[in-house]
Amino acid sequence: MPSVIRKIPLDTATHHHAHDYHQIVIGLRGQAEFEIEGLGGEISALSGCIVPANHVHYYAGMGNNQQLILDLPAQAPALTGFQHELSHLFDAPRFFTLDDPLRRYLDFLLHELSSLAMRTDNHQSDRLAATLLGCLHARLTNGAEPSQRQRLDLQRLDCYIEHHLSDRLSVGDLARQACLSEAHFRRRFREQVGISPWQYVRRKRIEAARHLLDDSRLPLTEIAALTGFSNQSALSRACRDTFGHSPSRLRRTVQREGSQVAQALASPPLSS
Repeated sequence: MPSVIRKIPLDTATHHHAHDYHQIVIGLRGQAEFEIEGLGGEISALSGCIVPANHVHYYAGMGNNQQLILDLPAQAPALTGFQHELSHLFDAPRFFTLDDPLRRYLDFLLHELSSLAMRTDNHQSDRLAATLLGCLHARLTNGAEPSQRQRLDLQRLDCYIEHHLSDRLSVGDLARQACLSEAHFRRRFREQVGISPWQYVRRKRIEAARHLLDDSRLPLTEIAALTGFSNQSALSRACRDTFGHSPSRLRRTVQREGSQVAQALASPPLSS
């Protein structure tokens, strides 16, 4: 399936959708606003954004605007074969600005787009798209490996998990925080952290539950609910798997040790 290049204005009303092909939008005139899976930004002339396939995005034109839009199916010639590395441009949404060489290439692309040869040659769109993608890839990735190009912000993810620990967190929820598709997020997370996102969230849940067991007198059912376990039995299984003891046993051990420390502090010192 070939790439498609078109020039259109965007409606000034806000719309949203997702599609099964990648997209690059470059401003030619006026301005437009985009929000791609939570990542927001504004496009003006000679700046643009990358919209990965299946990412929900909101968009609206502002006044008299015109955009150059490239629709790029995953199996388009511009993204396959020896050019398959260019598909990494769509690992995550992002905004960019064209430098001087790319602005000159954009002028050439627009000239070709208006020519008769472009309308009669079904392969010219892919040739033009491949050159643009190659130049963007060189500028936005700097030749780095995928895992080095954009490391996950674990501090942000930890904060999100902490504030939603009692909710039914999904990998999709975390992927949206990183502005990645779920598949890319799973792969990049395991590369960076060494375990799956689900294992990471489970570890955060059990750490929070142990803290509440040690430092509070909350009932076990409430601790289970606050830390995202489906019920007290699920919390008990997790404690046995991780610490080798039930929650009640862990709590008694901490209380006994605390009592012994308190008694030692309260005992009068031995006279010499």
